[in-house]
Amino acid sequence: MIETLTDPSLWAALFTLTALEIVLGIDNIIFISILSSRLPKQKQKKARQIGLLLAMVTRILLLFSLSLIMKLTSPLFTIFTHEISGRDLILIVGGLFLMAKSVTEIHHKLEGDPESMEGNSKKTTFTKVIVQIMILDIVFSLDSVITAVGMTNQLGVMIAAVVLSVGFMLMSSGSISDFVDSHPTIKILALSFLILIGLALFGEGWELHIPKGYIYFAMAFSVIVELLNMKLRKPDEKPVVLKGKFD
Repeated sequence: MIETLTDPSLWAALFTLTALEIVLGIDNIIFISILSSRLPKQKQKKARQIGLLLAMVTRILLLFSLSLIMKLTSPLFTIFTHEISGRDLILIVGGLFLMAKSVTEIHHKLEGDPESMEGNSKKTTFTKVIVQIMILDIVFSLDSVITAVGMTNQLGVMIAAVVLSVGFMLMSSGSISDFVDSHPTIKILALSFLILIGLALFGEGWELHIPKGYIYFAMAFSVIVELLNMKLRKPDEKPVVLKGKFD
């Protein structure tokens, strides 16, 4: 036991995997923040916390079900000579869900009817937001778990990395959410990124692999350009107010 804890390779794997889990979880935080922003202000923090805790539980349960995840690669059926496995099906459906939800959110933020705001607040219930977060967690958790399995065979290291990464995200989710919520262009950019991620997941399901380096470069470059725009904005210039927002 002591020899295991003093093994440098174990700590290196834990550090690397935790960092990767945080990177993979950033898009999850952004989407959870966007979904929770449709709730009244006093309920947003609770929705974010529950969403991230559900993400942690989902990932740990999937880690304990490693044998099941490995079986997800077995073909279930064939479409146009392409064999579709359980993993492919989850990625395809999850990618389509992510793209559809992101486009819907962009429409809601830019073209939502301000006169129907009261009606929207009644339709967007806390339970509905949590259910949407749970669906999203399943999609992102699969990618996260597959990454963990590919890096180490130590279940304890995987679980520790998940717990540490979610703990970090719980502490930073509030500041990330506030920043995204107070900068409309960042919110629209974030939703555009999620369309890109959804497309990448959809492609993965069809074995059309898009190198993630390209996706991360596009995201980083876009954010840098927008940060420069924010820096150059005149003090008296006020950003547009997105619709579908509660005070």
